[in-house]
Amino acid sequence: MSNSGHPKDQGERRGLMLVISSPSGAGKTTLCRKLMDRFDDIKLSVSATTRPPRPGETNGVDYHFKTRDEFREMIRKREFLEWALVFDNLYGTPRADTEALLASGHDVLFDVDWQGADALHDQMPRDVVSVFILPPSIEALKGRLAARPGSTDEIVERRMRDARAEMRHWRRYDYAIVNDDLEIAYHRLERILLVERLKRLRQLSLEDHVRELMGEA
Repeated sequence: MSNSGHPKDQGERRGLMLVISSPSGAGKTTLCRKLMDRFDDIKLSVSATTRPPRPGETNGVDYHFKTRDEFREMIRKREFLEWALVFDNLYGTPRADTEALLASGHDVLFDVDWQGADALHDQMPRDVVSVFILPPSIEALKGRLAARPGSTDEIVERRMRDARAEMRHWRRYDYAIVNDDLEIAYHRLERILLVERLKRLRQLSLEDHVRELMGEA
């Protein structure tokens, strides 16, 4: 059952940007899904992309599907928090969507690599909370990748190279979680979220409350 995860009397708050990265196979996607199942005030960031929709994908839900010209115009107008060229297609995070969600008290979940995490932090450092998910061991990571449907030795080796490259950047993050036991890793992620929500800078009603206490209202 979903709920907001914070008491009604906590007061108005600004949402946060929960930025989660990991090497492929470390369990990031599963952890993100569990978090969204638990909290109904977390919204997954919907990227814009120039790639065509796949069967079953909905514009505005899975992605904002754009032509290359539309995407380039958004870049020109500085409408992205970050964007990148990935396998001949452009992907980007629309600034307006994120800012509207944060202002309404929703947290925004980002599933990005270290470069995307850096770019988001550069744009909105006061709002970003970053978490890196680490596998328990290289052997465990390789086993998870090998167990994926359609995996070959070549694919596994390429993903392992990519994983090592991604893991070199773990120190850039506010938090790191070793995903040895999924439930333990999830509860650590949940605690990070709840503590970060309580930070003074996100409690919008505190200024007025303190003015009242000081007789300055």
